[in-house]
Amino acid sequence: MKLSQLVQNNQTFNSNSYKNLSPVMKEAVNDIFKLVEKSQDDILKRFDKSVEKVCEFHNINKEQIEQYFDDELIEQLGE
Repeated sequence: MKLSQLVQNNQTFNSNSYKNLSPVMKEAVNDIFKLVEKSQDDILKRFDKSVEKVCEFHNINKEQIEQYFDDELIEQLGE
């Protein structure tokens, strides 16, 4: 499953990984998706730029967000 498919289907918001996030982390994930949708760069550039901006804005550790997306992909792939 591709990140773009998660964005389009909003499957992320129904997952256990998402439900276990703190309110600040949920807001950060939502903000990342909003920024990814607005940008015109390729998906990887959009995603990386969005993660950096959101982490700085919410004052959260980039590794936490990356870990969430790793967990999300593992959950969605059923591994």
